[in-house]
Amino acid sequence: MLTREWHKSSYSGHEGACVEARLLDASVEVRDTKDRGGPTLTVGLAEWHRLLTDVAAE
Repeated sequence: MLTREWHKSSYSGHEGACVEARLLDASVEVRDTKDRGGPTLTVGLAEWHRLLTDVAAE
């Protein structure tokens, strides 16, 4: 479950090819763990849930 703190998936390895996500008011912000000060991607909650559903179906 996402919170307002950055969170990396427990399924992520130690290779550095990961993303972190955190909950905003009505969206989710995503960043690259290799560039934590770099740009972020913000998506709506519906799009985030759709992404997670699609990934889980793979």
